[in-house]
Amino acid sequence: MASPERLTTTVSTKGQVILPKTIREQRHWDAGTRLVVEDTADGVLLKAAPVFAPTRSADVFASLPPIGAPKTLAEMDAAIAAETKRRHARNRY
Repeated sequence: MASPERLTTTVSTKGQVILPKTIREQRHWDAGTRLVVEDTADGVLLKAAPVFAPTRSADVFASLPPIGAPKTLAEMDAAIAAETKRRHARNRY
């Protein structure tokens, strides 16, 4: 089995590196793609940067303002009962 071709590149005077076209096409890294650079024990690792910053549920849960007046417990119980009846009626054979 033949060993994979080793691709090389050169660091410019501005510190820029051109990634070989085959790698860019394989990874779908078009111009403007943001990359994360990690220094590892084996060398430098390049990974596509996430499109969105990571978030936790607690950071966004209930972040929208309520619409209208708050419901009472009786109103919530009535809505649950009505939905239960609607689903039960729909699933009858």
